[in-house]
Amino acid sequence: MDNQKPTPNIFPLLLFLLTLLLHNPTSLSQESNNSTSTTTNTTTKISKSPSQNGLKRIILSIALGILTGLIGSLLFALLVRCFVRYINRTPILKGPVIFSPKIDPKTLQSALQSQNQLLGSGPTGKYYKTALDNGLIIAVKRLEPFSDNGEKSMKRRIQQELELLATLRDRNLMSLRAYIREHDRFSLVYDYMPSGSLEDTMNRVRENQLLLSWEIRLRIAVGVIKGLQYLHSFVPQILHCNLKPTNVVLDAQFEPRLADCALTKLTPHVNRATTGYDAPECVQNGRYTDKSDIFSFAMILAVLLTGRDPTEPFFGEASSGGSLGQWLRHLQQAGEAREALDKSIVGEEGEEDEMLMAVRIAVVCLSDAPAERPSSDELVHMLTQLHSF
Repeated sequence: MDNQKPTPNIFPLLLFLLTLLLHNPTSLSQESNNSTSTTTNTTTKISKSPSQNGLKRIILSIALGILTGLIGSLLFALLVRCFVRYINRTPILKGPVIFSPKIDPKTLQSALQSQNQLLGSGPTGKYYKTALDNGLIIAVKRLEPFSDNGEKSMKRRIQQELELLATLRDRNLMSLRAYIREHDRFSLVYDYMPSGSLEDTMNRVRENQLLLSWEIRLRIAVGVIKGLQYLHSFVPQILHCNLKPTNVVLDAQFEPRLADCALTKLTPHVNRATTGYDAPECVQNGRYTDKSDIFSFAMILAVLLTGRDPTEPFFGEASSGGSLGQWLRHLQQAGEAREALDKSIVGEEGEEDEMLMAVRIAVVCLSDAPAERPSSDELVHMLTQLHSF
């Protein structure tokens, strides 16, 4: 929004001046009720009247000129401002907008028209795997379609947000490589990560197909919070708004990258289902802040510590039921946090101490009051102190 200095309101002053000028306190034809008035005084009043009227006409002309000029200047400035806004508005683009030299626009359009492999889906859209003619494998997120009935302002706003997201560059974020505006939707292009999401990895762990050590799990947690730290410190601040294991993608070395950053902001028309990773304030009144991202991160940390799936109703020996976060909080308060740890990775005493400290950190981040949760900067410091990264 433009920072404009308030314009002094001089219209009341001008109107007051005009009123004074139009009001003649000295009558040109004053009736004499006093028969003793001298002829000299009458002659003086009459001789002064033409001079006074001339001066008033001059002042009146000057005042009207100032008023007319001021109104004309304001109208001209308004027209110039409207014109500048018109020529500077974001154009509605068609076809690919590329941010990577490895992607050719024609090749990308051709690849999107072919049959692509579905990787996953969510409230904001579906992910597909596709190959370009140069052999590059990419992941394409096709956002849910929107109404095309005169919603040009919404399309411009989405394009502006995508241009901002394309500037994000961090090792723990999925970089936007290109986007395409089709008739009724946007398609976003990212790097393809063959290792899949954190959700895929944890499912393999639960099925005993993969053993994920505490060192790797802590590395994942540190990478996730560093990604949030980058978003929260960006100017303007960016909120993820949909952090969960399906939106944390892992590379071959289990380095995490956050996906779907701020996409819920681009699709306000989509009714997003509530997940077990949503903060209480999001569920109750839809209010979202950086501390809401922290709550979602704590749920991911709880998954890494326990190996459990928080999206299902949780029932444990020490709880009568509820969410994974509530169960973890209950055990911590009861002094039984060790019971929550994934038994497949409980080993050396040093690692167990780190895990118990991580449980305490997660419980603090799961506070119902957003103000009681630490910031992403504080969490990076807390978690990196647990182990050397």
